[in-house]
Amino acid sequence: IMGNTTQLHQLMMNLCTNAAFAMDESDGILKVSVKDVMLDKNDLWPGMLAGEFVEIKVSDTGSGIDPEIRGQIFEPYFTTKKIGEGTGMGLAVAHGIIVSYGGNISVESQVNEGSCFTIYLPVTENHENNGNLDPSHLPRGEERILFVDDEKAIVRMTQRILEMLGYMVTACSSSQVALELFQTSPDAFDLVISDMTMPNLTGDKLAIELHKQRSDILVILCTGFSKKLTGESADIPGVKAILYKPIIKADLANTVRKVLDENACE
Repeated sequence: IMGNTTQLHQLMMNLCTNAAFAMDESDGILKVSVKDVMLDKNDLWPGMLAGEFVEIKVSDTGSGIDPEIRGQIFEPYFTTKKIGEGTGMGLAVAHGIIVSYGGNISVESQVNEGSCFTIYLPVTENHENNGNLDPSHLPRGEERILFVDDEKAIVRMTQRILEMLGYMVTACSSSQVALELFQTSPDAFDLVISDMTMPNLTGDKLAIELHKQRSDILVILCTGFSKKLTGESADIPGVKAILYKPIIKADLANTVRKVLDENACE
């Protein structure tokens, strides 16, 4: 599609964070699916043109949306969250982004059964590379980094970005394996970047264990949404910065360089 990367990150983060919030009181399933569809004039909403679209569905098995307020959820400042938990702008912003691209968003929901938001974005024939993977304008380095995330796709993508920036990267999709690797060679790394939410050993607990092995190790934690992590350092031993998912390349490059340079000055 033809869209702005930052806006699309914002769109997906708003929808997925809302889905996670709807399942806050119990376990649940957040599902995201993408497929190509053709829409003719009978399928369209105002402002849309017939043709090929990308259909994105974001669904959850949470509390659902009361039918009485379903028509208000895309209105600015409308929220059912408590003060401090939401601004009421998330869905309004998402709706505005989608409509500005010539698309549409709709919702189906049942109370206590969950919700499904369906997005349609028009496909573009313009596939030229805009150079987003060119790291030449970003701060670089040669330090040794241990990167940990249980999502293998994120591991591959982030390792590639860090290596393009010049770093020597060891990547793991298991926090337990990462800890064992670090215990074997605690002086082999200058920085550890770890996801927060991982099975068996979460990022904050991993940071504590790493700190026990080497008190001067630098750690950056990555999180999509966590009530436990607030502020810059989260008061966890060794943790020098927090990166919020989805991790944007420039934020990653700047944060890594900032943490390493600040430590070198101490």
